[in-house]
Amino acid sequence: MIHDNFVFAEKQYQFLEKATPSDSMPKTFEGNRNISSDAYWWCSGFYPGTLLYIYEYTKKPLILNEAKKRLALLDTVKYYTKNHDLGFMMFCSFGNAYRLTKDSAYKKVILQSSKSLATRYRPDARVIQSWEVSDDGLRNKKNGFVGPVIIDNMMNLEMLEWSSQHSADKSFANIAETHANTTIKNHFRPDYSSYHVLDYDLKTGEVLKKVTAQGYADSSAWSRGQGWALYGYTMMYRFTKNPVYLKQAQEIAKFILNNPHLPADKIPYWDFDAPNIPNALRDASAASIYASALLELGQYTSGKEKQNYVDVAKTILTSLSSPKYRAELGKNGGYLLMHSVGSIPHNGEIDVPLTYADYYFLEALLRYQKWYL
Repeated sequence: MIHDNFVFAEKQYQFLEKATPSDSMPKTFEGNRNISSDAYWWCSGFYPGTLLYIYEYTKKPLILNEAKKRLALLDTVKYYTKNHDLGFMMFCSFGNAYRLTKDSAYKKVILQSSKSLATRYRPDARVIQSWEVSDDGLRNKKNGFVGPVIIDNMMNLEMLEWSSQHSADKSFANIAETHANTTIKNHFRPDYSSYHVLDYDLKTGEVLKKVTAQGYADSSAWSRGQGWALYGYTMMYRFTKNPVYLKQAQEIAKFILNNPHLPADKIPYWDFDAPNIPNALRDASAASIYASALLELGQYTSGKEKQNYVDVAKTILTSLSSPKYRAELGKNGGYLLMHSVGSIPHNGEIDVPLTYADYYFLEALLRYQKWYL
């Protein structure tokens, strides 16, 4: 199954390359047409990152060359300070590029990106602010945010931790761990499900509101958000070996895996509390994130617990590899997976392919091969 998926990915991404302008990044395939973005869209790093995963498996130079071309488009993003997504944009891309090539120029990009991300840290509130409050988008007009922090932000801490390990600047790790600790304190409900957005008073650290932007309701468990939390705390344990982070990841996993609304094929509905379950849309992107995170969590646990994580991840990967979720060759705009959900409340990217679904799907396949075969 792993080999088949990478052979398919190599061929399929040739279609995606041809469908994407040379000065752009793929975004989605919607209305029977490919839609691209500039380098500053939060998902811009996933396409070169996915290419690098395909290269890691196939060792095909042409794939690496295409990844390098797209990385060049991202280079100036290392100075971007207007949101928290630098980790998604720059570590999924340049992080993998440095890991595979050891090109010192890529390391410099990562370290500068971490400096830019660190400017988002608000020391009085002990968090990294996610969005600009001056953003006139629907999310801020509707909610009147002061200092919004979203659960997705946990994913961007990986770049900060890595940068502390690979430089003399330990402030990056201090910021990452402080943010993670504040998020544990405030972002989770008693059942370890996560709110999507918390709004902080940036001077006092008081939580002003707990709401959603992409989930069904403020009180619901948005499926991809639970994945960001699971992956984020598992990753934080990797870097710190702090047992608090491991316990948090284990409890989040319990919420997801024991949820009565998790379907048998383990591909979640877009929100665990969507009102039209079992007819609600599934989210392949959330499933891909779950699979990759559970495989890593299995590395830090043992016995039946570990086996459960690995078994569920395998079920997810098998489901995503089936015709129900994996596209036909030459179809789906060149993307691997169908049926992801961006944001139903914003009527955007609904039941379409998404770059990060492909990225975490291939990451999970590589992790399974490395750790469990």
